Amino acid sequence: MLQWQRGHISNYQYLLHLNNLADRSCNDLSQYPVFPWIIADYSSSVLDLTKPETFRDLSKPIGALNKERLDRLLTRYQEMPEPKFMYGSHYSSPGYVLFYLVRVAPEYMLCLQNGKFDHADRMFNSLAETWKNCLDGATDFKELIPEFYENDSSFLVNSLKLDLGKRQGGKMVEDVELPPWASGPDDFLQKSQEALESQYVSEHLHEWIDLVFGYKQKGSEAVAAHNVFHPLTYEGGVDLNSIMDPNEKVALLTQILEFGQTPKQLFTIRHPRRIIPKLKSLSRTSSHSVSIAESPVSPNEESFEDLTEESITLAWNNIAKLKLDEQYKIHKEAITGIAVTCNGSSVFTTSQDSTLKMFSKESKTIQRSVSFSNMALSSCLILPGDTTVISSSWDNHIYFYSVAFGRQQDILMGHDDAVSKICWHDGRLYSASWDSTVKVWHCVPGETLSNKKHHFELLAELEHDVSVNTIDLNAANTILASGTKEGTISLWDVPTATVLHQLPCHSGTVFDAAFSPDSRHLLSAGEDCCFKVIDVQTGMLISSVTTDEPQRCFKWDGNTILSGSQSGELLIWDLLGGKIIERIKGHTGAVMSMWINEQCNSVITGGEDKQIMFWKLQY
Repeated sequence: MLQWQRGHISNYQYLLHLNNLADRSCNDLSQYPVFPWIIADYSSSVLDLTKPETFRDLSKPIGALNKERLDRLLTRYQEMPEPKFMYGSHYSSPGYVLFYLVRVAPEYMLCLQNGKFDHADRMFNSLAETWKNCLDGATDFKELIPEFYENDSSFLVNSLKLDLGKRQGGKMVEDVELPPWASGPDDFLQKSQEALESQYVSEHLHEWIDLVFGYKQKGSEAVAAHNVFHPLTYEGGVDLNSIMDPNEKVALLTQILEFGQTPKQLFTIRHPRRIIPKLKSLSRTSSHSVSIAESPVSPNEESFEDLTEESITLAWNNIAKLKLDEQYKIHKEAITGIAVTCNGSSVFTTSQDSTLKMFSKESKTIQRSVSFSNMALSSCLILPGDTTVISSSWDNHIYFYSVAFGRQQDILMGHDDAVSKICWHDGRLYSASWDSTVKVWHCVPGETLSNKKHHFELLAELEHDVSVNTIDLNAANTILASGTKEGTISLWDVPTATVLHQLPCHSGTVFDAAFSPDSRHLLSAGEDCCFKVIDVQTGMLISSVTTDEPQRCFKWDGNTILSGSQSGELLIWDLLGGKIIERIKGHTGAVMSMWINEQCNSVITGGEDKQIMFWKLQY
């Protein structure tokens, strides 16, 4: 799913994958892969894929596309005794598959129809007629099959010269009549492929997946979406083992096989939508090539943000070339946090030895060493302006240290157990604790008040069942992710302080969690030797990568991960491929903390071996 979302596999490949997961196969006519009608225009001379009207509404089943027909079906549905259903036929059945494939598989149709072809006027004669009948017909709700989006057009051509009968107008049934915008069968398939991979479909395909494979397939959501079929079409709709009469069992089984079967339900929550790049077309790696023009951007039109983004992309593409530049042993215990001033000259670190230290990159010496208590410090951050460093401690407190005055400025006694992680944005401090809470504080800096002390106001308290070990904020600072010691990931809506999604992701402590740069995904690393990826919008777990050992901390760009392992190595991961690209020897002992600069070409790691290591990208 992540590969599809990121555009690394095509819509065609993903639909084929979902059909395969739902046990649909081209070797089984009763459970043949189901593909959607995409194009709704079969009359124009030119197919315009930039117009929404060209496309079918993918948020509705075929039976709900025509409002007048739907109203009639709903009236019948409301008057029907239980078990109710809206549609008297299905969108996929052996008869419908052979309807499309009769010209290449006539023997199967003859077998199904007792040695005869169907009436000539009911054959697959024309794309326009078939689409119109699916829109208007009282009992026709069929979708398409994969062949409409592949490269073999033989099913559209009567190359076997079969006698398929004569229509009422006297015309013999020959090749399938194509829409005016198609110059021939191959051109029709090519344009159908382009439509399937178009931007409109990429933006809306998840809605159709919800209907056929997802949460709108059954129950109240199916009723609301007008997507209710006969009970026999659903997996588990009838218990055949409970039927003792062999004749009744055979009759039911025959009905199920011939009437049509709804695919196995793959998703019980909303399916994530595809991520559409702003400037460039989606990556196409399907079996057929799809030519989509990219938006030309001349160099002189590029903004500073574009150039920054390009440099970041370049850095991540070369992240495996990370080389150790310098290393220093500056603490007596494991290093738990790293914060760096804007100009990169000073590095602040926290440690389980209870000290906050300021290390000068220029003089390569420790310039400050502060101990707030005799308990371990767990993390640190530096406020905008580089004047204040905030450290969290296992003694339940959060300490504010003034860089300018070289002393402790303030203490926030905010929790009833160790503070595990802190984040800051726009005057708000977010603190996670082993007391099972994440607290949101409004902080007024001491400089603006006469007593020089910070003023703290508790804005929200996000309650968990167990100790919270890590937190992260999305780019817009509207969603907070938290990871607990029991492996649960929670996504919180910050403005309302309500939980959006909660998933038992890991078995054991969540060591680190971070949003992707576009905030669409959340990656977490756990004690269970797994990376997990969650779609933020839907809360769906969409990817899991198993590692040889726990990864204690990481940075990522949405596709590639730089992680610090339990053994001290730095690992580069291809998340989509689920494999390690590079192993880099680092610390002797777990990598406990990691910092990366905005350009993503400079990394600092802190380890269980009490050392900080400076890494540089060498292109």
